[in-house]
Amino acid sequence: MSAGLRKAFATAKAENRPAFVAFITAGYPKRDTTVDILLSLQRGGADVIEMGIPFTDPLADGPTIQYSNTIALQDHTDVTHCLQMVREARARGLTTPVVFMGYYNPILAYGEEKLVKDCKDAGVNGYILVDLPPEESHTFRSVCHKYGMSYVPLIAPSTTDSRIPLLTGLADSFIYVVSRLGVTGASSEVNQQLPAMVARIRKFTDIPLAVGFGVSTREHFDLVGQHGDGVVIGSRIITVIRDAVEAGQDVPSMVEQYCAEVCGRKPTELAASMIQPPADPEVSDAAGQGAVVPEIKSFYAMETRFGQFGGAYVPEVLVDCLSQLERCFIDAVNDPAFTSEFESYYDYISRPSRLQLAERLTADADGARIWLKREDLNHTGSHKINNAVGQILLAKRLGKKRIIAETGAGQHGVATATVCAKFGLECVVYMGEEDCRRQALNVFRMRMLGATVVPVKSGSRTLKDAINEAMRDWVTNVSDTHYLVGSAIGPHPFPAIVRHFQSVIGNETKLQLQEKAGKLPDVVMACVGGGSNSIGMFHPFVEDPSVRIIGIEAGGSGVHTDFHSATLTKGTPGVLHGTRTYLLQDDKGQIIETHSVSAGLDYPGVGPEHAYLKDSGRAEYIVADDAQALIGFRKLTQLEGIIPALESSHALYHAIEVAKTLPKDKDIVVCLSGRGDKDMHTVAEVLPKLGPQIGWDLRF
Repeated sequence: MSAGLRKAFATAKAENRPAFVAFITAGYPKRDTTVDILLSLQRGGADVIEMGIPFTDPLADGPTIQYSNTIALQDHTDVTHCLQMVREARARGLTTPVVFMGYYNPILAYGEEKLVKDCKDAGVNGYILVDLPPEESHTFRSVCHKYGMSYVPLIAPSTTDSRIPLLTGLADSFIYVVSRLGVTGASSEVNQQLPAMVARIRKFTDIPLAVGFGVSTREHFDLVGQHGDGVVIGSRIITVIRDAVEAGQDVPSMVEQYCAEVCGRKPTELAASMIQPPADPEVSDAAGQGAVVPEIKSFYAMETRFGQFGGAYVPEVLVDCLSQLERCFIDAVNDPAFTSEFESYYDYISRPSRLQLAERLTADADGARIWLKREDLNHTGSHKINNAVGQILLAKRLGKKRIIAETGAGQHGVATATVCAKFGLECVVYMGEEDCRRQALNVFRMRMLGATVVPVKSGSRTLKDAINEAMRDWVTNVSDTHYLVGSAIGPHPFPAIVRHFQSVIGNETKLQLQEKAGKLPDVVMACVGGGSNSIGMFHPFVEDPSVRIIGIEAGGSGVHTDFHSATLTKGTPGVLHGTRTYLLQDDKGQIIETHSVSAGLDYPGVGPEHAYLKDSGRAEYIVADDAQALIGFRKLTQLEGIIPALESSHALYHAIEVAKTLPKDKDIVVCLSGRGDKDMHTVAEVLPKLGPQIGWDLRF
């Protein structure tokens, strides 16, 4: 089926014009209008159609395509529907090649080989997968090769000359050239560096280049067409559809009219093109490549995975940036001067944090001794400052002047704003609108520190959506911006970086309990959302078989309901935010909204190392629901005079329960990851509902 794509570009070249590549989102504005829109694109002059598969979290797309995805998903559009749309369009006369475009997780959920086979049967010609770079795509490319389907690589402005030959060597039909940094969306002007970018690519290949991002007008089309073999238009077509719906106009007619105007093809020419039969399906590549499917050597120096989990599933624009960050991290951890510099800020952080025996909590449990690793006493009130200081020193080494971050409970946002104030760097923090409401105090603290806080209003308006927006910012401003990821999530090398800086928690615990009790702990425990405090506590003990490792997830209203954040307990493996890990998703690969009383645990994924520890059996992961977390919160507050964060309260509840089952000569260390002053508003808000369940009434 890649032959059809090659023929489309060859035909356009023979007619001395650029090929017109048109994008729509399947199921937008409605499932039952998509086939008519596909046919209108053909009538309007499209040489190739990119059909977007809707996804809940299209992190490389701008607001226009995000909106179309949301509407399509409200109409329950999935991969099966997309295939049926193509079948029906083919039956009604569509001869234009169709490329599925989207994100990897829905493909993974459907089944890679099943999808490729079904696509061939339906009449789909190939794929553009935004977050499946060559290093992660060997299986998928192999299946495409088996069935003669095209895998279309992307090249971005940030792609280095040394990487371009790798990408061009994979192309068997055309290459998608991202003409500018950023997310999808119409633009008022075309990147002035486009000619130089195309010239760089042309040094390595004669494969057709389809140039996209920002094209919207006839003037843009002509300008881009002078340099590329094809011109991609997407967001503007989605806007045409939206405008037509709002004006009560016939959508296919308006799409056809716009396409004909923007590409300038004459009606007689279009009529002739529509009676041409599609190219015969065959596997050979016009450029003489594609006879084998090479296993791509990792672009990274470190191991990117934890067993089957981890990796770097990112848009091409981020690959070089992540590689630079990895090299910087390797150099830093092997440089004694960097370690000395990091440790020189221990007084600022308030390290080492204390290891305290919770005597009255222990007596109440009447079992094993319960120790608290007091990360709540750190500067800014949580463990987040450890990683923030470490990464800000890496950003300094990289020469980045602008820092962005995501935050849920606000603790990472506060820590990031704090170090940016300390080091004189610009700071932008993305935070879900619901979390801004729940954590208004931390929002005010961030702003006081000089940070710009951006409330995110899309999706569930929580941590997942804040990460999406931070990623969109990063792909737009990657040249001068460091994304200071707060949890042990995201693409390689972030899980390794965050673990490195947070492992101070477990390393100190080892030394401190040895001093106080002359032994290793019998159990270490911590709450798990994305998993930064927990991996920091757990990692130093992984090779100590006598130490039991227990992570506690947020059970929300109960794992028997749909309102929880128990990713490892109830989730399945998938790909989100650049990493393969356990996710809360439906059977179509769409991400499910989560719930927890604690904003910092309200996330549908988890760090990939936790996924590995679960599957390997080295760590146990259990659940505390909202009411149980409040029990832990109340116990520590009233027995020890320490008000914990709601996140930590999940771990405290189970620390008490586990202590009850162990002899009194055993020792449990629980990471008290943060303090609870930020949660006073939330506790007051939920007590009328949850208080009666646990016998706690604070009404005046």
